[in-house]
Parts: sequence; structure tokens; C-alpha cells
Amino acid sequence: MSPSRASLEKKPREVAEMFDDVARRYDLTNAVLTGGIDHLWRRAVARAVDARPGERVLDIAAGTGTSSEPYADRGVQVVPADFSLGMLREGYRRRPDLPFTAADAMSLPFADGSFDVVTISFGLRNVADVDAALRDFRRVVRPGGRLVVCEFSQPVVPVLSTVYDKVVLNALPAVARRVSSNPESYVYLTETIRAWPAQRRLAERIRSAGWEQVRWRNLTGGIAAVHHATAPQRPATLS
Repeated sequence: MSPSRASLEKKPREVAEMFDDVARRYDLTNAVLTGGIDHLWRRAVARAVDARPGERVLDIAAGTGTSSEPYADRGVQVVPADFSLGMLREGYRRRPDLPFTAADAMSLPFADGSFDVVTISFGLRNVADVDAALRDFRRVVRPGGRLVVCEFSQPVVPVLSTVYDKVVLNALPAVARRVSSNPESYVYLTETIRAWPAQRRLAERIRSAGWEQVRWRNLTGGIAAVHHATAPQRPATLS
């Protein structure tokens, strides 16, 4: 079967199969394509999550678990979750001590109020129904718990925005052909980045899903952004 790429319809099976195809070299490819900046972004997310021993963190779209390792290594209980079985298998091969869990972001297999923090890095834009996912994130977080979303965003510096859109994004598929097992998936990557809402619009969607104290911080001039939010102190009541 030839490597696949998903469409902007984001059918879950297509997206999962695409990530299955790239699992083995996924982290290496990301490091090459971002010039290593992805590691800086992940450190920024870990600082934003600010998890302490005794807290439970749900790391959604964790892939091979690279984003979960900093928490586990500090003694924080973290659950790496993803809907790509290929990613989960690769992650478990590398870190069998982590409780990798198959999970759909729109309908998580966890009880209400199970976690202190929910975080997702560079995965929310792959979800078919972002608003449903944001609501379910709130359901599984305890009252007063935290949400941290890191996602590609829109550069806030005009010159950077032009270079990023006209040069960097256009070059991604060509670079991916040299390092990725499925370069076509990076055509999908550029499509989803261009279609993704700007920082303020994402903040509005997070707020509409029932989160409070929504704010964001730009990374690398807005190429990516970290959004923070807090669950209401009262238990969530979802329809």
C-alpha cells in the first residue's frame, strides 16, 4: 500500500493512516523541517503546563511520546494519547514505561475530571471537529484545571509572514522528500497550517467551548502560539 495523505476534510481514518506511515521517522523529520526549533517550542509548552509531581497530565496527539517525556522524567503522571496506532507502537518501543493510550480527541476514553491538565501540541488542527474536542478536553479536566494548546499560527511581523508563507511553507514538501517516509503528508501539513485560524480566533473558540482566562503567547514571531485556559471552578455541564 502506497503512503497516503489526508485531505482538509480530516476524516479520522485518513489522518490516522497518514501518521501511521510516518511514525518511525516523524520526530527526525520535524527536527529537520523546523531547524530544531520544534524542541524549543516543546520546552515552552512544558513550561506553560508547569506540571508538578502529584498532578495528572493528559497529553493528546502525543504521537511517539516526545512531548510527554519531560513530564514523566520529572515524576509527573502523564498519559500520552493518540489515535494513530503506528505512533503509539513506535512510542512504546522507545519508552515502554509510558502508558500510551489510543484515544479520539473528540470522544476521550476518560472519566469526567480525571486530569489536572490537558495539553495538545501541533495536533488540534488535525481534529475533524475542533470545537467538540475542546469541549471534551474540558470534560476530562477537574474544575479549575488547565488547558495548554500549542499550534502553528499566523506570524505577527509582516516581513516574517511573507517569507514564511511564500518560502518556508512552499519548501516543506520538497525538504520532506529527502527525510520523510511519506513526503505527501507534508503537503497536507502546509494545507492545514494555511487553513488554521489566527491566534485571536482560536482563543474565541476555546472560550466558546467553556474555558475561562483564555490567553496566548506567540512563539517565533507568531509562527506558533501557546494558548492557555482554565476550566471553570464549578463542574462542567455539557449537553
